[in-house]
Amino acid sequence: MLINIILFIVIILSGYLIVTYNKFVRANNYVKQKASSIDVLLNQRFELLPNLIETVKGYSKHETSTFEKLTKLRSTYNNSDFSVNQTNKIDKEFVKLFALVESYPELKANENFLDLQASLKEIENKLSIARMNYNDATTYYNNKVESVPSNIVAKIFRFEHKDLFTIDDSKKENIKVSL
Repeated sequence: MLINIILFIVIILSGYLIVTYNKFVRANNYVKQKASSIDVLLNQRFELLPNLIETVKGYSKHETSTFEKLTKLRSTYNNSDFSVNQTNKIDKEFVKLFALVESYPELKANENFLDLQASLKEIENKLSIARMNYNDATTYYNNKVESVPSNIVAKIFRFEHKDLFTIDDSKKENIKVSL
């Protein structure tokens, strides 16, 4: 009878140990997954945004030079006396210019800047959500590490407290994008 009671207690404790250990493993992996999500978004920010900025710069320069050519041609046309040669010359430039603009209908710096702004906002919002998810997962994990009786299992298997996601004060400043 005593052996049955001891065996029952050992089975219950072993079961509790296994179940609690598996919960720690799942919680730890969940924290790792959330940390990985932050890494993916940071990587996206650091690789995608510079490309977007360069794209906008390229389109802006192109559109600026296009408008400068257009303004110069219009000014030349308005300031010159009528001559067939001058008019033909200007008309050829206008044809080239309009062909260029028509071949790039998406060439609107305004829209590109709005897209850049929207992309920045989208990535920052995703990062904010990912950080909150990470902190939620970490808090759940830390509660298990610190709570009785699961803290005993945590000590046995060396599941240690994890830090919540925080950023350095220098990184709390707004990201400055210069074009």
